[in-house]
Amino acid sequence: MAKTAEIERYLSEALSVDSFKDYGPNGLQVEGRPDVKRLVSGVTASLAFIEAALAAGADLLLVHHGLFWRGQDGRLTGWLRRRLAPLFAADANLLAYHLPLDAHPEWGNNAALGALLGWQADRRFAEQQLGFSAPLTLEINEAGLQALLRERLGREVTLCPGDGRPLRRVAWCTGGAQSYFEAAIASGADAFVTGEISEPQWHLARESGVAFVAAGHHATERYGVQRLGAHLAERFGLEHQFIDLDNPA
Repeated sequence: MAKTAEIERYLSEALSVDSFKDYGPNGLQVEGRPDVKRLVSGVTASLAFIEAALAAGADLLLVHHGLFWRGQDGRLTGWLRRRLAPLFAADANLLAYHLPLDAHPEWGNNAALGALLGWQADRRFAEQQLGFSAPLTLEINEAGLQALLRERLGREVTLCPGDGRPLRRVAWCTGGAQSYFEAAIASGADAFVTGEISEPQWHLARESGVAFVAAGHHATERYGVQRLGAHLAERFGLEHQFIDLDNPA
């Protein structure tokens, strides 16, 4: 057994939570029992994930996308009530870490995605230094980059071609970081990888010569929470299971 409060204190320091300006609260979002033994991690605190985690015996849930975001109505009705009700009924805890988990150099989404693709970051860029950048040690073109991401992530990815230049440096930021494309270009990248794409990126890729790859918000953010869950299990003697509920977005 481990103390929920002790785990949260540890993560607050280890993830440097207070140093981030985020879109919602990081840390304990739903308080349950004070002592826990089974941790279940997942990308998003959806109703489907909550139900699956509780069915797996979780008394502590760990996610990247939590329940509360800036600009929400705040009333516990509709979808929010439906997500909270089973957590309260099970006396289970929910921990959520957004930008602090994206940015962490060891357990973070960007670090984990880089490791999956064989990229070793040597630069950081963009708002709150969330973007990662690495030299490409193997010769690869735009089509090869697209194929690599397709193979490692197990899904189709969208390529907005650049000018076909040799790819010597790649920049990436998981999730919905399409607005960081210009910062990636300024950092010297020949290609940028993120989760989502908006209409302007197609034109900017063609006009700047820098390729843009949208590999899926969910798909690019499956790995950090797994790493963090495994670390917590080892440090605090917890049982740990990762549950991945596929999301094409």
